[in-house]
Amino acid sequence: MGILDRFRKKKDEPEIVSRYPVARFKVSEITYVLGKQVLGGVVMEGVIYPGYKLKGGGVALVREIHIKNRKVDFAVDHDEAALVLEGRLKVKEGEVIEVYQS
Repeated sequence: MGILDRFRKKKDEPEIVSRYPVARFKVSEITYVLGKQVLGGVVMEGVIYPGYKLKGGGVALVREIHIKNRKVDFAVDHDEAALVLEGRLKVKEGEVIEVYQS
């Protein structure tokens, strides 16, 4: 990849900046609310904040996090959470995806 290729990226395509995942999330349910993809599942390890990026079947940005129908600022180990995404991932139920800092 040349130096100019980095600037020619599509605007819709989020880029992962960090090299190492900060968390893992196990998907148990996939739904759509008002056109946004929502992943329900469990945080296997680490901490997830809005603005972090998910990688698995593509890349998507975490817009909001909900736990027990309440919007929260973050989710930690063993939390059952719903992640509202900006963008879409091609994931299946039961799949574990990686979370990266933006």
